[in-house]
Parts: sequence; structure tokens; C-alpha cells
Amino acid sequence: MRPIVEVRHITKRYAGGKLALERLSFEILEGEIIALLGPNGAGKTSLISLICGLTTITDGTVLVDGLDIEKNYRETRSMIGLVPQELTLEPFETVWGTVNLSRGLFGRSPDPRYIEKILTQLSLWEKRNSPIRELSGGMKRRVLIAKALSHEPKILFLDEPTAGVDVDLRRDMWVLVKALSKGGVTVVLTTHYIEEAEEIADRIAVINKGKILVVEDKTLLMKRLGKKKLSIDLNQPLAKLSCGLSDLGLILSEDSKTLFYNYSDGLDRAKILLILNALTEKGIQVDDIRTEESSLEDIFVEIVTENTP
Repeated sequence: MRPIVEVRHITKRYAGGKLALERLSFEILEGEIIALLGPNGAGKTSLISLICGLTTITDGTVLVDGLDIEKNYRETRSMIGLVPQELTLEPFETVWGTVNLSRGLFGRSPDPRYIEKILTQLSLWEKRNSPIRELSGGMKRRVLIAKALSHEPKILFLDEPTAGVDVDLRRDMWVLVKALSKGGVTVVLTTHYIEEAEEIADRIAVINKGKILVVEDKTLLMKRLGKKKLSIDLNQPLAKLSCGLSDLGLILSEDSKTLFYNYSDGLDRAKILLILNALTEKGIQVDDIRTEESSLEDIFVEIVTENTP
């Protein structure tokens, strides 16, 4: 896939000297879903604001579909849809009027059939004549997405799109985002729900203190940095780990009630039998055996921690 957004050595310094982004470079690929993860104050919203042309660049260049966002502001902005964190909507306007007006503001000709399509996709069609003030927070979030899609953008930025919404609505949005991506829309997602990124993202970018720490295919990242563990819960606490068990690679938990075995690739059945036979020979009774793998959240915390002085 070719890059549709190219961020080249971007620096952003606000009035007063606060440095939000420091010589940051990365690419967003056409048609992908990329999750931008980082702790509060990492620079996620600053980066999105720069790409969308909402704030000025202190130094560096951003290209959208090969066009410089400062020299070609109108053309690049028309390719972008943005769903901000804040629920900023006109309370007395209807859902239909809000979305239709947004399309017109981008110079697109009226297309009632397209507006109907996105309202239906977002389960807003039955609410099309309702004033915004009558909607729940989750429904208002859907209207923001409909507004962002109204002018048929190539790139959709979702800045914490499921903040404060219930689990069912969150999962509905996951389905929508996947459908948009299949339809050719590039999706950039920031989220505090890391399981959200794990569920829908193709690539993961981790940002902290204004710098990109890693950008990688999600599957490869989890394979490269993820850890796998066999946990063996014991019937009785084990006073100490014998040499024979430690030689098998077993580790005793701090509470002495669980044995751990770490592995990288597939767990060999013969290895499990070897461990269980060794425990049986020593008269150690087992209550339960389970396998665990690092989640994307575990990996994210590890990356940020390792890169924090």
C-alpha cells in the first residue's frame, strides 16, 4: 500500500514554549486502519490537529495524497474527515440538517441518497428529524461520525470516538470502521481502550512525549514483543523450587502457589508432559493449568515504560 499521509520531521511548539511534537516522522498507508496509542499528553491530538490543518506547523512538512497541507490547504482538507473528542454540535438543528450542512460546507453538491446511506449505517435514520439536544451521548457521537463522512473523505480521523459510550455502541462502531476500511477509507484512530486497537487496527503507532516510539503491523508487533506463559496452579504452596524443576525452566510465583513456564512459539505437548511428570514424581498436586499471552495493552505499557527516563 502507498502512503496517503506523510509526516516529515514535524515539530510543534505552542505559545509559551511548550513542545508538543519533536521532529516526528511516520506514514499512514492508504486503506489501512492505524491506531495511534499514547498516554495523556503524549501528542496524539496535536498530531491529528496538524495533519487536519487545525493548527500551524512550527517546522517540518505534512503531505496528504502527495500535496503539502500548507500550500494546498483546501484540497487536502477536503480529503479528510475528523471526529473530535468534544461533542460540539448545534443543539437545535436536526440530525439530517447537521449532516447535510456539513457536506455543503465542503463544497459538495447535495446527495440525499448518500446522506441516507451513512445515517442508516450509523443507525441514525430513525432519528434523522430529531433535534440534536434530544439525542443521547452515544447518538451524538454517531452524528459526529456522520458529519465527518458527509463529504466522502479519503481519510477519517477518529479522536477517542468511543469515549463515554456503552459496550454495544462501541462494538457497532468497530463494525462500521472495518466496513469503511474495506470501502477504501483510510482510518486513523486514537483510543484509550487498547482492546479497541487490538480488535480493529492493521498497524499500531505508539507515541510518547511528542515522539513516535514504534510503528508496526499489529500482528508482527504482538509476535515480536508478546510473551506467552504456561501457568500451573498448585494444590498447596511450594516451599521452594527444586533444581530439577528450575532446570525445566519453571519459575515459582511470589505467593508460592503457582508455577510459570515462559515460551515464545508453540508450546510442545511433550514439554507439558515432561513438566507434569516431574511434578507427579515430587508429589506436587496440580489444581489447574492455563496458557496466557501478552495483550496489546501489556506490550504498549512495556514500550512506553522502556522509553520513559
